[in-house]
Amino acid sequence: MVNYKKVLADRLSEAVRALFPGANCIKFKESDEGFYCDYDIPPLVPRTFEEIGKKMMASDIDCAFELHSYSGVYEDDNANNRVLQRIYVTAFPTVNELAEYKIFLKEASKRDHKILGSEMQIFSTANEIGQGLILWHPKGAMIRYLLESFGQKAHILNGYQWVYTPHIGRAELWKTSGHLEYYKDTMYNPIVIDDEEYYLKPMNCPFHINIYNSRIHSYRDLPVKYAEYGTVYRYELSGTLNGLTRVRGFTQDDAHIFCTPEQVEKEVADALEFSLYMLRSFGLEKFQAYVSTRPGNKSIGDDKDWEMATEVLKKAVVAAGLDYRIDEGGGAFYGPKIDIKLFDSLNREWQCSTIQFDFNLPARFNVFYIGSDGRRHTPYMIHRALFGSLERFMALLIEHYKGDFPFWLAPVQFGIVPIRENHNEYAKQISGRLKEQGFRVEVNCEDVNMKNKIKNFQLEKVPYILVVGDREAENNTFAVRSRKDGDLGTMDLPALIEYLKPQIEQGIPRCII
Repeated sequence: MVNYKKVLADRLSEAVRALFPGANCIKFKESDEGFYCDYDIPPLVPRTFEEIGKKMMASDIDCAFELHSYSGVYEDDNANNRVLQRIYVTAFPTVNELAEYKIFLKEASKRDHKILGSEMQIFSTANEIGQGLILWHPKGAMIRYLLESFGQKAHILNGYQWVYTPHIGRAELWKTSGHLEYYKDTMYNPIVIDDEEYYLKPMNCPFHINIYNSRIHSYRDLPVKYAEYGTVYRYELSGTLNGLTRVRGFTQDDAHIFCTPEQVEKEVADALEFSLYMLRSFGLEKFQAYVSTRPGNKSIGDDKDWEMATEVLKKAVVAAGLDYRIDEGGGAFYGPKIDIKLFDSLNREWQCSTIQFDFNLPARFNVFYIGSDGRRHTPYMIHRALFGSLERFMALLIEHYKGDFPFWLAPVQFGIVPIRENHNEYAKQISGRLKEQGFRVEVNCEDVNMKNKIKNFQLEKVPYILVVGDREAENNTFAVRSRKDGDLGTMDLPALIEYLKPQIEQGIPRCII
């Protein structure tokens, strides 16, 4: 059967050569929605891109296609290589399928976290700050605070000890860990302090190891579980940066579990169960599990350890009832891992939760526990992050909910609308009483009509709007409008809290392992 995408790629190359003689496709890659080709040609501009489209003759091919976009990319994603011009083509077997895909793109654009993040004043970036570095605005910071609070309480309930660690570490630390040997390309240049080199941390694991090593542990102490919101810094190519999903400074809900060989299967299984609980607590059910195996070139440890660890991870995924795929060579340099990838509004996969087996770093840092035989033994260590990057997790939450967050996670839960100016004081009283109960409230006392006030709160996707006038002030009540369910009638505060109890309970973490 003829591959229509490959035939289209050949026609695209002919059109490119018509403008740039001698140009050849250096890389061709298919996707569900089409393909792209890379060319070593001068930087494209809209006019030349349009000319390529006009010269691309493909009327004899039984398919429907459109030239979608172009960009400059480093060859093999290596900043030391030449910059190529990548041309994206959308292609489907039929006109109807292409039309359906364009409708899908239009709907997906309404969920784009970059657009919603700006409209809802959740986050921004600034050239003055630097690429890939996020500024959290008050409403975005509130959502992040709620997310972090839920996660921290859930960790403590489920047997983790909370820690805090620095943002930089001595070069010697990263030499011992192997990061300077295996991971240096993604690390920032060193900072020289008192004639000594320090690096911004790309990972948190060496710091947690040092906390563990600060005292001697018995086998009776294990497992030991340390967790923190650790901010790390990794160099990403500027062309790959994308909103909150790929940034250069980000925070992980990072944890490390130190355990005996006899405990490791249970700890991996528990970490996976905890990960799925966290995702589902935020309404995320659409994900794909992967078991990532040993990288082909940069890795440490012997084959026997890698095979044993990979089997432990597979067993945990099967026991959790998850359909999984093998990501050949996708493991960390220090061990294999389980990756849980979520889908954005364009159905692209993004890694969030990860559970990584590590049988290398404990030996490098001389980590040990005293066994029942009175001798020193090296523990296994499990790295894991459940949200993954808080930035990426936030992006996927924004797109999943289309900015319309559940009540417990909404930055503003109630918008209060006084009908006239003389109702402002009562509106403020209601606001105060709600805040005393721990709710997040805004009052609109502007000199505009009631409909505009309501519309503004609706545009901000506030879950509940409380309207107050003469009757409400006299009866100590308010008229309740739900974003999802419409007019709920008149209530007093106890009745409203009783009505909201199931939604409030959604934001209360539980002990599950």
